[in-house]
Amino acid sequence: MSFIARSTRTVGRAVPRTRPYSIVVDAPSSQWVAKREAIKHHAEGTTSLWRRISFFVCLPGTVAVIAWVRNVEAEHAEHQEHLKHENGGKLPEAPSYDYLNRRVKPYPWGPNSLFFNPDVNKDLSD
Repeated sequence: MSFIARSTRTVGRAVPRTRPYSIVVDAPSSQWVAKREAIKHHAEGTTSLWRRISFFVCLPGTVAVIAWVRNVEAEHAEHQEHLKHENGGKLPEAPSYDYLNRRVKPYPWGPNSLFFNPDVNKDLSD
C-alpha cells in the first residue's frame, strides 16, 4: 500500500465525526423531562383525534359507499335481466362498429382477451 493511501486513511480516521441526530443538551434534566411529557401529551391528543376520525368518518363512509355500490349493481343486474326477458333469454347483440374491439396484433392465446367471459363479452373468434 502506498504512503499516500495510508496517510489519507489515517487522516480520515483522525477527523472527529459528528452525528447530527445526537446533540448535546445543555438544558437541565427537568426541562428535558417537561418537554418529553409535553410531546407525550400532544401524541395522546393526536392519536385520539385520528382514532375518532377513523371511527366516526371513515367507517360510516365505507358503509355508505358499500350500500351505494350494492344498489347500483342490483339496478344493473335488474336491467340486464329485463333486456334478456325482452330478447328471448339472451342479451341483444352489440353493434359491430369498425372502431370497437379493434385488434392491431393478435393475442398469443387467440382473438379474445385473456379474461373473456361469453356471457358478458362479444366473441371475436368469428
